[in-house]
Amino acid sequence: MASMEPTTSPNPSPSTPQLARPEGPLTLSVPEAGALLGISRALAYELARTGDLPTLRLGRRIVVPRAALAALIETAIPSATHGAA
Repeated sequence: MASMEPTTSPNPSPSTPQLARPEGPLTLSVPEAGALLGISRALAYELARTGDLPTLRLGRRIVVPRAALAALIETAIPSATHGAA
């Protein structure tokens, strides 16, 4: 019988953003991306429709690449804090 010992893998620190973690799928569903952004499912689909949320069409599925979502957030951070006084 095979050993049931769990495999050990380095766990990312709790402060590591979920998008930056290497494990997991390369894409997210639109509702998953919306949940990570803290927005509603409806708003996530609206942003995907207008092109404000980067998406790929895989057959009939619409997915959000993790790397594109992380890049979107990275580019938005300076502009969001730039106008703050």
